[in-house]
Amino acid sequence: MTTERLDTGTTYRVSVDLNACDGVFACLVRDDRFVEADGGLVGFDLTDAVDPVERTADEVAATFRDGRIDEAQAAAAACPLDAITVEEREGEA
Repeated sequence: MTTERLDTGTTYRVSVDLNACDGVFACLVRDDRFVEADGGLVGFDLTDAVDPVERTADEVAATFRDGRIDEAQAAAAACPLDAITVEEREGEA
């Protein structure tokens, strides 16, 4: 199933707490932007990201503006370890 990717003006940041992520990958079936990264943890397919990925030792994050926030929220809800956070960004377009 392909989801239409439209710029809706809604900007949101999706972050993964790498200390909490355990490679369960329930997120991958909810949102195809999540991928298995090096080390067996989650990363992002950044085709639709508006900025480069933000990466620290503890977190990986990406910012999107594409009308797919529901998919990101479904992936976060599916994570049994609560490692994924989705935050809508105010005033960013």
